[in-house]
Amino acid sequence: MTSTRKTIFSLIISFVTVVGLYVYAAYDDWLGQPRGIGEISETARSDILVEARQAEFAAVATALNEPPEKQILFGDLHVHTTFSTDAFLWSLPIYGGEGAHPLADACDYARHCSALDFWSITDHAEVATPKRWAQTKQSIRACNAVSNNGDSPDMVSFVGFEWTQVGQTPDAHFGHKNVIFEGLDDAELAKRPIASGGVAVQTLRTNGKDLVPLGLAFADFENRQNYFDVRGFLQEAADVDLCDPNTPANKLPADCFEIAETPGALVDSLTEQNLDPLIIPHGTAWGFYTPTGVTFDKHLKAENRPDKMEIVEIMSGHGNSEEYRPFRASLGADMDTLMGECPAPSPNYLPMCWRAGEIIKERCLAEGEGEAACEARAEKTRGIAAARSVAAHLVVPGTPIEDWLDAGQCRDCFLPSFGYRPGNSVQYAMAIRNFDDPKNPTRFDWGVIASSDNHRARPGTGFKNVDRLRTTEAVQVRDGWVDRIYPKDAKSSMPVELGINEVLERGFGATELERQASFWTTGGLAAVHSEGRTREQIFAAIKRKETYGTSGARILLWFNTKDGVPMGSTTKQSRSPIFEVKAVGAHKQKPGCPDDAVNALGEERIQKLCANECFNPSGARMKITRFEVVRIRPQVTEGESVEKLIDDPWKVIACNDNGNGCQASFSDPEFAGSNRMATYYVRAIQEPSQKINADNLRCTYDDEGNCIEVNICYGDTRTARDDDCLAEVEERAWSSPIYVEHVNGK
Repeated sequence: MTSTRKTIFSLIISFVTVVGLYVYAAYDDWLGQPRGIGEISETARSDILVEARQAEFAAVATALNEPPEKQILFGDLHVHTTFSTDAFLWSLPIYGGEGAHPLADACDYARHCSALDFWSITDHAEVATPKRWAQTKQSIRACNAVSNNGDSPDMVSFVGFEWTQVGQTPDAHFGHKNVIFEGLDDAELAKRPIASGGVAVQTLRTNGKDLVPLGLAFADFENRQNYFDVRGFLQEAADVDLCDPNTPANKLPADCFEIAETPGALVDSLTEQNLDPLIIPHGTAWGFYTPTGVTFDKHLKAENRPDKMEIVEIMSGHGNSEEYRPFRASLGADMDTLMGECPAPSPNYLPMCWRAGEIIKERCLAEGEGEAACEARAEKTRGIAAARSVAAHLVVPGTPIEDWLDAGQCRDCFLPSFGYRPGNSVQYAMAIRNFDDPKNPTRFDWGVIASSDNHRARPGTGFKNVDRLRTTEAVQVRDGWVDRIYPKDAKSSMPVELGINEVLERGFGATELERQASFWTTGGLAAVHSEGRTREQIFAAIKRKETYGTSGARILLWFNTKDGVPMGSTTKQSRSPIFEVKAVGAHKQKPGCPDDAVNALGEERIQKLCANECFNPSGARMKITRFEVVRIRPQVTEGESVEKLIDDPWKVIACNDNGNGCQASFSDPEFAGSNRMATYYVRAIQEPSQKINADNLRCTYDDEGNCIEVNICYGDTRTARDDDCLAEVEERAWSSPIYVEHVNGK
């Protein structure tokens, strides 16, 4: 071999060696770099601005004969940063992401972009590590320290985490809970976030980094570091040793990974640590991951500690979970044969399993098969799809999302959650009781809030409906990547009989990742009637359940009895109280950001973080058009039909709002003779305005109300980046209920 050939050969060997070592290092996650928590702006909102808002509120309250001392404050108790897996994934370049969204972004956005009074971080516990928990506490303390007025801080920041449980069957599914702590000292916080068990943790701890295949880093080589980072992020969480399940939580070391399989186990761990946080169910009716047939009944079992679930999140950026409907996605399944019963369509609901049969029949007929044979194939398809729960769409391979029309969706719900599960709605939960102890049946005793569930470190985005790809969970998959992100099987006129293990192996790939993009909104807000602006006062108001939720607009709402029983309370009466409700519409917004926000963050950060749009109220307010009163009379016997117990709306009270709000009173003449308890809450409805994805799938309907064509707001470049998919909606506020127990009744 000549010297030249030897040199070339040596260079080739060296190159292959270097490439091999690089690939090995990438595969073994040596190249991933941890993401930090960012730098928080050290400028608080001015005392003058805070005092001006307090003065304006006091004037409004006084005009309505409400005590101005008890302020209405707005916040967001459901916020994620790139310390959450899904948030990190959506920040990747293939999804059109902006990169890391650290805790510092959430703090600055809440303070200067959305101008909230309070907020909480709730990153997923399932990827928590001791280091990230320490960084979370450090960042929230730093955010809170910026507020320099102890008696009247500009903003209060809370520490929390999300317990993110997903069950594969209705009996095993408990859903998601936010856990939020009052204090900031280590003794007032959990030693570590507490993760759920089941498929989510199993997937993340065994092959979590495979959610981001290494090939993506090389296919998108220019942005490779992002993919290395997220793989390292997932592997770091998987490497934390599991806590000993037989050791009490207060005796466990702080540096292990703790799992609570059920809500009751979650409460037990917190109780063992001498903690009494808020535990808030959320996303309850969202069917993206929630099995068909799920209901709230099992949550009322004593072992699941319903007494500790004092507040429920009625709406978020993932949709509304308020309304009960009698429809069902399926009527059960035989798990041995994996065949189910598919219900027929109803006026406002087309089951996924039914639409699956229609698509297969259309394909069968197009191939020249006879009507009888194609109908038999459709019937079989419906049975298979009914048993596949969230994976029903996989039964019909090669189906564009447009072909599903509005299957599985609630047509007449307000901003409904995707794949609506009415048995897990808030109204259903308020109508049921647990009769394990027949002499002392139990019920839920909730206060109500709403929040954003924002995954881009942007709390409280609902003040303006702009920039869909920043202020909602929407993504825009880059050109050429759609088929990789949302792979589809080859089109066929025969249904696919996926086994249960095949469904489980797909994990979140078994869900409708693509179609859900049309259901994401800017989310809601939590509101509290607080005796002051301090941490202790806000937390106490939430614990008292003097709370309400809004769909994003800062509507002012009061709801109480004439003799002073506030929303969220229980009262015993022999006859109906007189209820009083008052509401004032949200401020109309001016474009841009106020000077104090720009001065605090600087023009570059205002553009990057706030998109040059902040909470910027004018002197004018939106008008309240009506009140809707909902009455629910909880079960008095086991199995009593829930549908007959929910009156929605029970009363509609028109408003003649001249810009100063609306007020009304009412009572229930049927209560005294009913001999049973009743629950009442109100919705204050605001005049129409535009909201992102308010019309979700944007259906064209036929004369019978059936969706015959959709105009989807896509999660890729088929929908322009500057198209916010706006439609008119009536923003609203939901009060916490007043629970009226009948003195002589049940």
